[in-house]
Amino acid sequence: MKTMVGFCVVGALGALVVSGCAKENVVKKDEAIAPSATTQVKQSDVKTTKSIAATPAKPVQESVKTAPAKVEPQPLTTALEKIYFDFDSYALSDQARKTLTDNVGYLRKNAAAKLRIEGNCDERGSAEYNIALGEKRAKTAMKYLVTMGIPADRLTTISYGKEKPADPGHNESAWAKNRRDDFTIVSK
Repeated sequence: MKTMVGFCVVGALGALVVSGCAKENVVKKDEAIAPSATTQVKQSDVKTTKSIAATPAKPVQESVKTAPAKVEPQPLTTALEKIYFDFDSYALSDQARKTLTDNVGYLRKNAAAKLRIEGNCDERGSAEYNIALGEKRAKTAMKYLVTMGIPADRLTTISYGKEKPADPGHNESAWAKNRRDDFTIVSK
């Protein structure tokens, strides 16, 4: 009998706990929020008065405090050229080597500049495969720049895979533009 009463008490407490928890109202980002009934004002409840003064009233400026927007540092514009790769390859072509050699000239003139090499791929292949390929492309360009005398501590790499296409098309012309390394100066 005592165990039966114990089960009833535990069950009642469990039901009380479960039913007593408040549900959280969730508003999706794109949904409009309806004003509450307490903030709605009827037009008939608003009294209007005429202004006695002949001078126009100065507009009231609201002082709204907002959290500072998160600002990402903007890449510095440079004279650095992109390099392009063949399909499913991270080997440097003769044209890519020439472009990298030209980019070395800028980096030597701007000895304090730090460079981010961004590997990119076309849309074909899985996301994982393209991230790996983009990384290989960026590292290949980095190795070439280091062999040309640019200190490795001035260079970083990142792979965007197929996430940042230069051309959104779905043909060979667009894909050729997307198989590239971009060069961004992150500090001078």
